[in-house]
Amino acid sequence: MKNQLQYDVPENKKIRVIVDTDAACEADDPFAIAQALMSKKLEVKALFAEQFGGPETTKKSYDEIITILSCMEMDVPVFMGEEGNLQQVQGKPLSEAGAFLAQEAMREEEKPLFVLCLGAITNVARAMQFHPEIKGKFTVIWIGGQDVDHPNPDLREFNSGNDIEAANFVLQSGIDLWLVPFHVYSTMHISLAEIERRIYPCGKIGKHLFENMVHYNMGPHAGWTAGESWSLGDNPAVGLAISPTCGKYCMRPAPFVNPDTTCTEKEHAPLIRVYENIDSRFVLEDMMCKLELMYGGEKA
Repeated sequence: MKNQLQYDVPENKKIRVIVDTDAACEADDPFAIAQALMSKKLEVKALFAEQFGGPETTKKSYDEIITILSCMEMDVPVFMGEEGNLQQVQGKPLSEAGAFLAQEAMREEEKPLFVLCLGAITNVARAMQFHPEIKGKFTVIWIGGQDVDHPNPDLREFNSGNDIEAANFVLQSGIDLWLVPFHVYSTMHISLAEIERRIYPCGKIGKHLFENMVHYNMGPHAGWTAGESWSLGDNPAVGLAISPTCGKYCMRPAPFVNPDTTCTEKEHAPLIRVYENIDSRFVLEDMMCKLELMYGGEKA
């Protein structure tokens, strides 16, 4: 790390954070991970590797997290999550990630605990199934789900679709949940040129973020992308942890995720916070300014 930010945050405004991420599935998670690690308000207690479609994917997420930490010259605990979705891990012991979440949630601590879920929500669901006593001990900010008011059966929302059973378990559990659905998180537009100009020069982490993005953008799984731009859809979870009012929200019944990932409201569902928009300027500029201030300079 080249530089430290020249300001601090009052202790009574800091929060404990766990980042749960399918870091290797696409190219956006690493940007959110980096922003969380650089944010002084967030005391990142651990990073959880999340699955994204099969038992082997959790280790891929774990390895990418380790790469990011190495590039940033940071040391934060990293835990393997569930190796597969809820159906695939049925009957297996709770993962290291789930065990740590239960332990951290039950710890006596004045600072509130937030879990930032940037992919499927399998790890949180499993922890709650094994330890129902942790309900009410933490807040989940989840990037996932569709717009209840405008369902799109032609869109398979990635994060909820990778474990629909876990999504519905958590959504209907009654925990403190802030939901950022697809039509909101997909508005975090950034161009590849902006990433090259603003982020690429920021040391090893800037180089990794840019090159990882370009590699994915030219790869066989990027058919859904626009070609010369991206939506950094996971960063709103970090932005909301820093400033919960950087988006407009309403309280409404938790949606139920259907097999095609469209969402419907069910009678008597618990109320959750659903964000209707996000201040992308605030979130993206915060990330880029922190990279420039801490890692800026000549290219690695």
